[in-house]
Amino acid sequence: MFIDRRRLKRHVTFWRAATIVAIVMMSVVVIGKANLIGVGRHHVALLEIEGLILSKPQREQMLYDLIENAAAVALVVRIDSPGGETAASESVYRALRAISEVKPVVVVMGSVAASGGYMAALAADRIFARESTITGSIGVVLEATNLVGLMEMMGVENETIRSGPLKAQPNLLERLTPDARAVNQRLVDDIHGMFKHMVAERRGLDPNVVEALADGRVFSGADAKSNGLIDALGGLPEARRWLEEKYAIPVTLPNQALQTSRTKHWLDWLFSTAIQKSYFAERLTLDGLVSVWHPFISNKW
Repeated sequence: MFIDRRRLKRHVTFWRAATIVAIVMMSVVVIGKANLIGVGRHHVALLEIEGLILSKPQREQMLYDLIENAAAVALVVRIDSPGGETAASESVYRALRAISEVKPVVVVMGSVAASGGYMAALAADRIFARESTITGSIGVVLEATNLVGLMEMMGVENETIRSGPLKAQPNLLERLTPDARAVNQRLVDDIHGMFKHMVAERRGLDPNVVEALADGRVFSGADAKSNGLIDALGGLPEARRWLEEKYAIPVTLPNQALQTSRTKHWLDWLFSTAIQKSYFAERLTLDGLVSVWHPFISNKW
């Protein structure tokens, strides 16, 4: 009986110690997670948008989750992007507009915030850029490459059986017909009209003024300020000071980055070795309508 009692006591002591250790570990995990997501700590959320803007459902969900995060009192979006998929840029714009309904949103442009990058920036309550920032490029592109000439040289023919004359147009294996060209031009013009409406509405510009600015040209940050496409020149410090002046959000409040992890494509690893920064692999994923300025290769030294 004595031996059994000693053995039982040792078991009880072991399980008590294990329980205490488990509670401590759970507390550390919970506290750590709370610190990561900003629960209980007021902060300014910081979102980085870099490279081509592609469809990312997780990014969209993260932005809409930010609406309910009471600890994040504002959002600063730093954009360094030539644009990307038009639908993806519009998705970012809509999400940022939803956030701006409940908390201030500020955009800080980097070296490039053009085309779809500028479309996303339009959602902000205030847009900052550097004097040398490349922005604007208000437009939409639908690329249509065909290999007909090469196929004729090689003696290769293509036949397509389709349900209607405009099905599968444009097509890599045949020339664009006049009717198909007209239909696709109307599509591009329609989305371009949406883009121009965003600019006129968000920037408070006359549609005729926007029409003159929306021919696809790019502007420096200084030009963009003078023609009303942005609000002010500056960077993150100026954006934080504006939040303090406008919304009494102290500049001492910490910034907390939103994690938008992305697995780097092996082609990016290969090409970035030689040119420091590459959009090559991302360029391969672009399809349909795009709002992008020089997406092929961008060097940053």
